[in-house]
Amino acid sequence: MGSLEKKQVLVIGGSSGIGLATARLAAARGAIVTIASRSKTRLREALGTLPASAKTVSLDGRDEAAVESFFRSGSVWDHLVISGAETPMGSVRELPLRDARAAMDSKFWGAYYVARAASLAPNGSITLISGFLSVRPRTKTGLQSAINAALEALGRGLALELAPIRVNTISPGLIATPLWAGMSNEEREAMYTRAANRLPIQRVGEPEDVASLILEIATNGFATGSTVYLDGGGIIAS
Repeated sequence: MGSLEKKQVLVIGGSSGIGLATARLAAARGAIVTIASRSKTRLREALGTLPASAKTVSLDGRDEAAVESFFRSGSVWDHLVISGAETPMGSVRELPLRDARAAMDSKFWGAYYVARAASLAPNGSITLISGFLSVRPRTKTGLQSAINAALEALGRGLALELAPIRVNTISPGLIATPLWAGMSNEEREAMYTRAANRLPIQRVGEPEDVASLILEIATNGFATGSTVYLDGGGIIAS
């Protein structure tokens, strides 16, 4: 992997889960890290786990005007990671349309706004986070499948349009993050166990698994327009 020493790294959705794991690993490798999130409480808590050089930004990626205002500050980023999103699940006929549109606003349009407005160094990178449902949909995940597929297609298009800035997408499988905090402990552990039993790797992913791949792709000067699946073999599992 390339050096991150003194590089400016911005992680959208960096206050928890995959985003926070990425920020911690980047900081450990010498990067100057800024994490952005809608939740000021989570930002304060996350900042306590990062080096003193780390910064926080309260930012709602769904708000186009707020995104544009933030990036007009003049900062130039070496690496940008777009991780945070809220995408409620439900069947097409049952999930309220307002929730479906909000999911698209959060994960797809949020990434679009940020990629459109951000200023990056000529040899910089953008890394998007989708999910393997883009190619392996399940019952009641049609919306997530469509959003993830759209995000991966956006990444390929941006790699051409923003060149020489490199744009890649990481597509994780089931990862043990606070995303599942709304479930009871019993339900969550049962879900993890079912998934682990189905996977060749025999375990679900951890945020650090994804973080290490994000930074490997971000610092690889020959990687652009790629979608990399990190799912413990979920795509090939029966």
